[in-house]
Amino acid sequence: MAVNTQFPIAVHLMAGLGFRGGRDTTSAMLAASVNTSPSFVRRVLAKLSKSGLVGTATGKAGACWLAKDAKDISLLDIYKAVDAPKAFSIHGYTESEDCPVSCHIKAALEKALAKTQKAMEASLDETSLARIITDIKRG
Repeated sequence: MAVNTQFPIAVHLMAGLGFRGGRDTTSAMLAASVNTSPSFVRRVLAKLSKSGLVGTATGKAGACWLAKDAKDISLLDIYKAVDAPKAFSIHGYTESEDCPVSCHIKAALEKALAKTQKAMEASLDETSLARIITDIKRG
């Protein structure tokens, strides 16, 4: 099963920017922290920039920074910015017409999973980037 890690990586990048206290940071610096390529970091930063969470300057002296105070950025803001997948997804197998479970499981499960997704997003909305940075500093 493929795992999408863009959300936790985006939080890592945002925490790195906040931890540095507003000093201009390059994608190479952030890539070293995540242990990935600067080009991947730039793709994630582009999504964060488009959502107004990160400011960027391109070119030889290119850098990035938080566009808002860390206390004003929730984990939900970051989650939405990178268009992270839902917590759970329903399989795409076709229904077996002679099985009532097969024919109705997707609709029944959608209701339960929608409730779970809503609760997860509410929890993310309650946690600020500043809280994450504080926890990092405490070690």
